[in-house]
Amino acid sequence: MFKVTASGDLLKYCQELVEKYNFGQRGFADGNKDEQFTGVLGQSVIAQLFNQGVVNGSGGFDGGVDLVFSGLRLDVKTMGRTTDVRDYYVNNFIGLQKDYPVDIYIFCSFNKKNNELTICGWIDKRNLLEKAKFFKRGTKRYRSDGSYFCTKADLYEISNNEIFDVGSFEELKTALEAFFKSNGIKK
Repeated sequence: MFKVTASGDLLKYCQELVEKYNFGQRGFADGNKDEQFTGVLGQSVIAQLFNQGVVNGSGGFDGGVDLVFSGLRLDVKTMGRTTDVRDYYVNNFIGLQKDYPVDIYIFCSFNKKNNELTICGWIDKRNLLEKAKFFKRGTKRYRSDGSYFCTKADLYEISNNEIFDVGSFEELKTALEAFFKSNGIKK
């Protein structure tokens, strides 16, 4: 895992973007403004690391593909938290998105207290669907602190210790390039 501090300007930009555009367009399990902000921020930080700007929002739905790198279609998944990330923490993936044309998922956690985005790691779609635990819509999911929520839609959960860890952005790029070469994914 590695961390990136979100700048004040980026935080403000993402907040304004979420106020201007509705990033949830499925009809249910769309995420509230805070959840949409977290997603837009995570995607923008990752896009900046890849020198691909920030989220724009004016084009509407992106088809599930947040950015493309080395021939791979990437989707950035970010969860908001109030603590630093632990290996056993899970990343949520809404089942409504499993058929989007994505090759790789990059999982992140945004610590709302210190404005740090932790890049937890990555995983390819096949491995995500094989390794993740699946929960039907309406299932009660308990957190490590004893609190719980009911799933708004079918949900996949995968813990940080089950995804591919990277210690820096350079390691992430190298791992994705190697994955592309070894899997022969067509551009």
